[in-house]
Amino acid sequence: MSKPLSGMTLLELWELFPIQLTEHKVYWKEWYREEQAFLSSFLPEDVRIYHIGSTAINGIWAKPIVDILVETPLTEHEVIKELLLKNGYLCMTQNEKRMDFNKDYTPDGFAESVFHLHLRDFGDHDELYFRDYLNEHPETADEYEKLKLSLWKPYEHDRDGYTEQKTGFVKKVTQLAIAQYGRDKYQ
Repeated sequence: MSKPLSGMTLLELWELFPIQLTEHKVYWKEWYREEQAFLSSFLPEDVRIYHIGSTAINGIWAKPIVDILVETPLTEHEVIKELLLKNGYLCMTQNEKRMDFNKDYTPDGFAESVFHLHLRDFGDHDELYFRDYLNEHPETADEYEKLKLSLWKPYEHDRDGYTEQKTGFVKKVTQLAIAQYGRDKYQ
């Protein structure tokens, strides 16, 4: 019998859900569109929903997990949280300004399609700058892909370490993107 996810330690979770990278799949955009339609069926009309993360960047290797950014006023976060929990999402982390959710993690490993949802206040969306910059600058996307591939095996069972090792690159590119596009691009 499988142990429930809620009773697992972080190390057990990392072992069950290792970092896996795969070549870009065109169906990731379809997974996003289907999940966006699902979310739109029960979330308030004023939320903004975006496809972010490496599955939203053309042609690069990525974890086969679709990252979704949902922007809504902070005052609505608890309401949105309850709606997400009722519709198959599990809250993984939260603080005063952000909540992160997963969907389709099972006690036996990943389901076929897996989602990470990042609930944020309006304007807390630097990932959009990073995504668009990499899509418009394939040479920078290639650099990012090489970095991710170099980190994959050393951090296969250490998601925090994997993310931490990418942070400097992500911040640098995000600042380039903000300088190029201007801070009001997504208002």
